Amino acid sequence: MTFPFTEHDLNRFRETQQLAYHCAEQVAAWIEPGVTERQATGKLRQCLVAAGVQDFFHVPFAWFGDRTAFRHFHTPLQFFAGSRKLEEGMPYVLDCAPVVDGYTADIGYGGKVGDNPVWDKLAGDLKVYRELILSEVRARKPLNEVYAAVDAQIAAHGYDNRHKVYPGRVIGHQVTRMTARGPAGVNLFGFGVRTLQTLGRELISERLHGRSPLWADGRSSRHAPTPGIWAVEPHIGFREVGIKFEELLVVTDDDAYWLDDDLPHVRRWTTTEGAAR
Repeated sequence: MTFPFTEHDLNRFRETQQLAYHCAEQVAAWIEPGVTERQATGKLRQCLVAAGVQDFFHVPFAWFGDRTAFRHFHTPLQFFAGSRKLEEGMPYVLDCAPVVDGYTADIGYGGKVGDNPVWDKLAGDLKVYRELILSEVRARKPLNEVYAAVDAQIAAHGYDNRHKVYPGRVIGHQVTRMTARGPAGVNLFGFGVRTLQTLGRELISERLHGRSPLWADGRSSRHAPTPGIWAVEPHIGFREVGIKFEELLVVTDDDAYWLDDDLPHVRRWTTTEGAAR
């Protein structure tokens, strides 16, 4: 399979990702103790729609406190925003996946309210996973082996793998330009109808070639990284604190790179490193 996107396409994916992170940062600046997860997702959706978003890969999510580490999650319904209120010192994760003119982004933004030294440590260590994933994908390791390398690093840090709690245990999934003709803005089980149409088509197509658009640790991911764009979300946890980033990874026919380095978590690492010098 050859790389299916043009430079114009990459710019449009980048713009959509920047829009998503901009809205997440706006909500992060607004959020305060007493706000509920549902209020946070409502604010996130409001910002995205005001920016011109008409459809979503999936509905916005917000997780507060120990829900950032998916503690006691037993059914997919528990991923949806609930009545949990943010408290001083709590971590939170915002996750949104806007679609603009068919171009999809899927982002994860981790934050905290007040002081949380455990969150600070996890947030700094996330940098290792971004570098590790890129290195392994550039080496064209099978995706299930990249997953295993991330698992090994999580164990070395003394943390828990929390992306294994996602449906299908996925650490990532392919995104594409959605061309389905279903109704925009209509959701089913938290996913846009157009998303489900596109994902179903991709699953069938990739299966015929012995690949999967879902990146996990099972048999279906025993293949080299498929050229295209992948939304990647290593999610780590320690006790009651969880954090992740999620951003777009470009895999070409002979290379790989993160679509954009001008993102909140990357800027945070740069600032931290500068202050440590």
